[in-house]
Amino acid sequence: MGESVEAEREVDTSEAPLSGCFVAVVGPSGVGKDSLLAYAREHLSRDGRFVFVRRIVTRIADAALEDHDSLSPEAFDEARSSGRFALAWRAHDLGYALPGEIRHDLASGRTVIANISRASIEAARREFASCRIVSVTAPREIVARRLAARGRETASEIEARLNRDQPCPSGADVIEIDNSGDLAEAGARLVSALEELTGKRV
Repeated sequence: MGESVEAEREVDTSEAPLSGCFVAVVGPSGVGKDSLLAYAREHLSRDGRFVFVRRIVTRIADAALEDHDSLSPEAFDEARSSGRFALAWRAHDLGYALPGEIRHDLASGRTVIANISRASIEAARREFASCRIVSVTAPREIVARRLAARGRETASEIEARLNRDQPCPSGADVIEIDNSGDLAEAGARLVSALEELTGKRV
């Protein structure tokens, strides 16, 4: 299933220009994005310079899948059309979005971190004045093993997912993190990258 992306802007043009940094964490399913984000959130939770975003999804909240806010498809479409999302996209027959409130965090100079679709990268680059991409990677065999351990897909479904995977993002704004080994090692690299990005703007 292909993915479509939409980025909506606030109608209020009096809003202060974005001065913080939006950090998009991307990578294929099974690469460990949620684990890395949880690690970074735990280590930076007392630092008010960082905001970790809860996504909005058109499915019932399920902590086993993702800690997110839920909206019905109808409510999601209404919120999107009225500009209440900072970024929105569709994937796997679901709607995903980031709340519009993050614009205020960015305007206050905070670093805002969110897990987004790789198909949303260009929309994020257009939407946010300062944007960095954290590309989380791991070898194919490790990703396959992690997906199998979840028990959500058959072996053939996992193989099909791996075969249709998208290429890694590229560009001067991309930070690559290999998450094939110890989580604490990769997590420390993410924390260090976020602190460095924020420190450059202090």
